[in-house]
Amino acid sequence: MARVHNYFAGPAALPLEALKAAQEELLDFRGTGMSVMEISHRSKEFDELHNETISLFKELSGLGDNFKVLLLQGGASLQFAMVPMNFLSEGKSADYILTGAWSKKAIKEAKILGNTRVAGTTEKDGIFSSIPKQEDLDLDNNAVYCHVTSNNTIFGTQWRSFPDTGSVPLVGDMSSDILSRRFDTSRFGVIYAGAQKNLGPSGVTIVAIREDMMEKANEGLLTLLNYKTHIDKNSLFNTPPCFAIYMVNLSLKWVKERGGLDAMEKENNEKAKLIYGTIDGNKDFFRCPIEPESRSFMNVVFRLPNEDLEKKFIEDGKNAGFIGLKGHRSVGGIRVSIYNANTLDSVKDVVEFMKNFATSNG
Repeated sequence: MARVHNYFAGPAALPLEALKAAQEELLDFRGTGMSVMEISHRSKEFDELHNETISLFKELSGLGDNFKVLLLQGGASLQFAMVPMNFLSEGKSADYILTGAWSKKAIKEAKILGNTRVAGTTEKDGIFSSIPKQEDLDLDNNAVYCHVTSNNTIFGTQWRSFPDTGSVPLVGDMSSDILSRRFDTSRFGVIYAGAQKNLGPSGVTIVAIREDMMEKANEGLLTLLNYKTHIDKNSLFNTPPCFAIYMVNLSLKWVKERGGLDAMEKENNEKAKLIYGTIDGNKDFFRCPIEPESRSFMNVVFRLPNEDLEKKFIEDGKNAGFIGLKGHRSVGGIRVSIYNANTLDSVKDVVEFMKNFATSNG
């Protein structure tokens, strides 16, 4: 079996151990004689898997008992609408910090539903090369919430520490760096993340909601778009994405077996240091357009001296077994996505490829 180095930004690499575990019980899930894709979501076996997945996520992420965890569908994109629909009421306002393409989409949806302020941005000519500093934010102390996108996959920026919003709860789209590092979850009223980068395959979105946020939630909402519906039914109001939840379960077990969040953070820091060190150590050939203090530890973006060399880098990389190195179509360049499942050994290999390419083509 020929496995490649998968550096796609999402759907992205999954832990090999999780894939092998799924392979082994694909036809017989936990002794049922059926695949998890065939079993009823109302069965005892799936119910155990479902609750185990929620419990594992809460344990690994450090969420308090005052959080409800939901396993929903629709990706983070649906959460762009569900968050303001549930919490942004008439006469109230919400702050959004604009740091990239995905926060821009979140703002667009929120503006349809209520009064929304852009409390800060570093956008220049459509480009985001840094995260706003605290002193550059125009925060509303009376806002219902302040929305941040923790990591920006397209532009390669990441909040190293989250803004101080006082008593205003943060709402975080953490689709691309969830479970990659430890942070203070108590400051967040809502955390949501599409699974397809650090948690599992596409098809399921994890949403964690602090109980006091739900006390202020709007009434009279459409049933399926009401968080209370899913809390009351433990995310089983409608048929869940069973296989995706199963793969999240296996991926969470993999994280736990490797030492949990602290071990993930340590390795992710080492991986980022390796790649950025290679870029900064050869500035005549590699150039990172992101300010150092804002660089993403999940999506490393950089440029080469010209586009022809970038195309050659991508093609040579593919031939060498490094897949998904092409930057997002809106910005071009190179992007190396180093999520949890992209191991340190794999990153060492891609760094060696970078050095050899620079030597041969510099």
